[in-house]
Amino acid sequence: MTIALSQFDEVRLDRVSRDFGALNALRDVSLTIRRGEFIALLGPSGCGKSTTLNCIAGLLPVTGGAIWLDKNRVDTLRPEERGFGMVFQNYALFPHLNVRQNIGFGLKMRGRPKAEIDRKVDEALNLVRLQGQENKLPGQLSGGQQQRVAIARAIVIEPPLVLMDEPLSNLDAKLRIEMRAEIRRIHNELGATTIYVTHDQDEALSLADRIVVLRDGVVRQVGAPKELYETPAHFDVADFMGFRNKLKGKVVAIEGDRTILDVEGARISGVARERVSVGSTGYAAIRSDDLEVGEAGPNAIAATVDTIEYRGREFVGTAHSAGGLDFVFRSHVSVEPGSRIHLRTEDKRILVFAEPVQGRQ
Repeated sequence: MTIALSQFDEVRLDRVSRDFGALNALRDVSLTIRRGEFIALLGPSGCGKSTTLNCIAGLLPVTGGAIWLDKNRVDTLRPEERGFGMVFQNYALFPHLNVRQNIGFGLKMRGRPKAEIDRKVDEALNLVRLQGQENKLPGQLSGGQQQRVAIARAIVIEPPLVLMDEPLSNLDAKLRIEMRAEIRRIHNELGATTIYVTHDQDEALSLADRIVVLRDGVVRQVGAPKELYETPAHFDVADFMGFRNKLKGKVVAIEGDRTILDVEGARISGVARERVSVGSTGYAAIRSDDLEVGEAGPNAIAATVDTIEYRGREFVGTAHSAGGLDFVFRSHVSVEPGSRIHLRTEDKRILVFAEPVQGRQ
């Protein structure tokens, strides 16, 4: 492999903002991305992740702050002057050009010699494993193959930075899993620096070195996948990272590193992630993976089963409490809808947060 991506030390976003009239789509976003990192921008629709990517790419101008590539400010440059590779959600392939022509388009626009274009396109075809498909039109390819063409076109120009905007959202579940592995393989083989936008926490967890969680145009937390999965710093981050069970209660005691809530008469003990005080309202957040059918006792709350689904090695159910709390839980045995059960988990699997502030946090 002789494709050699341009080298640099870091990309830095310095208090980047982007306004659309009165709407603040991004607010003072600061982030440093090191060479060779795979960064996932994660969050719900409208959180600002694609806006961030488009500002980096130059497709949207920033309305505040600056973007730096090492000591060079790049937010003042046109997109083509930045030289970044971009993979779009809808692939954006030219339907009248074959695979080879699509991949080589950027090199042709840069005026590279034909021999160089042919050599680099061959290398890119090998990297994305599309040998033998080079003369086909995009319409003759599967969705996964079209995405490989889009990736090859982005990397063949040897960009310092590869930007991907929800590239797998149009693929079926099986293809998404296969392409996740392919994207990470290509990233590793090239030693690339990649910024990847997704709303899918599984994609972010499996691909990224670090995850940036955004909400309402603000960075809420940056960390390694394990950190965000196990110890989200804020209630909204926990909610997005799969802590689907959110139990509102009153803080009745703080004992060392344990915070105890009264939730509908049940004592729920967990680890506080935000400052709470005795007598205040708190929320116990529990992943659905960690909430299981068990016996009555500490960290157990009574519930009535609403639905139960067979998922192969286990069952996944929904339930509600007498006070109206909703639950998603796992069980190794089937339980009947309408039956009364107790749901419980370990202290270390429960995170306690302060009552969230309404609106932006």
